[in-house]
Parts: sequence; structure tokens; C-alpha cells
Amino acid sequence: MTVTDLRTDAELMACLGHGGVVCLGELLQRHQERVRRLAYRLLGRWDLADDVTQDAFLRVRCAAGRYRPEARFTTWLHRVVVNLCHDVQRREQRQPGPLPLVEPGVDDDPGMKMESSESAQRIAAAVWRLPERQRTVLVLHRYEGLSHQQVAAVTGWSASAGESLLVRAYARLREELADLQNA
Repeated sequence: MTVTDLRTDAELMACLGHGGVVCLGELLQRHQERVRRLAYRLLGRWDLADDVTQDAFLRVRCAAGRYRPEARFTTWLHRVVVNLCHDVQRREQRQPGPLPLVEPGVDDDPGMKMESSESAQRIAAAVWRLPERQRTVLVLHRYEGLSHQQVAAVTGWSASAGESLLVRAYARLREELADLQNA
């Protein structure tokens, strides 16, 4: 165990803000994979998720001197990632299509493991077809495990707006996938 293992994320950001670039390595170790998965879930492509992950940690480094721990670091980091993903989506003018279900080599991770069944593919495609704001709230709440308040902090939307988007997303999914519920 190293000294940086004992530091909080806020302490590591303060260290990084004072030129301690080794602290960036610890933040990367702690958060890189989660950031990459969130970006993938929002963008549906690993290459774009990797780019967003790099950009997010570049922003972490650049913002370290100005960072104020008013909210949890992970909330702030999620917001950076969501904003970067929205920027990419606008730039890419993406063509809608289903998310690939599992990254090769991630089969051991229960959070990423999903059956390669027709039902799972239909669910992934239905999630992908949700409007951007509904998909964002659904991914943050359902897959990232954020509370309504945390989703609001990440997106900058009110908690009630996030809840409303989530309700509409689930209603749309229930309607589109009604035949799966009866199976």
C-alpha cells in the first residue's frame, strides 16, 4: 500500500493542483475503468469511450488547481464524462444503432456480463433508441447506481426532471418490450 492509497480523491486533486503528477496516476487507477464504461454506455463505441476517458483525465489534470470539493469527486467526474459524451454525440451526428453487449475480455465482470440472447439484444437496442436525455438518466441511475440527487448533480438537471425522464424512459421500454414481459 502506498501513501496515495490512503488519500481521498479531494486530497489527490489538491496534490495534483500543486504539481504532484503522481497523484494523477492514482486517480487514473481508481476511476479510469468506471469512466470508460460510463462513456461506452452513453456512446456505444469503445473507441469513442477511450477518447472521452483520455479527455476526461486531461480535464482532471487541467482543473486540479481550481478544483473545490463542494461535491464528491466522483459526482464531478461523472459530470465531466457526461458533458464530453454529449459533445461527442453532437459532433459525430451518430447513426442510431444497438450497443454492443459486452466488451471482449470483460466477461468476468458481473456488472458487464449479459447473456447474448435475442432478448438481451432487443433490450440493448431499445435502450439505445431512447432519446439522449432519457438514455443518460437511465444509464446513470440503472447501470452506474447513482441516486436521483446524484444524477441531478451530474447532469445539472433538477432531481424532479431526472425522475420524470427516468419514468418516461422506463415507460417507453415497457411499451416497446411488452412481449418480453409476457414471455
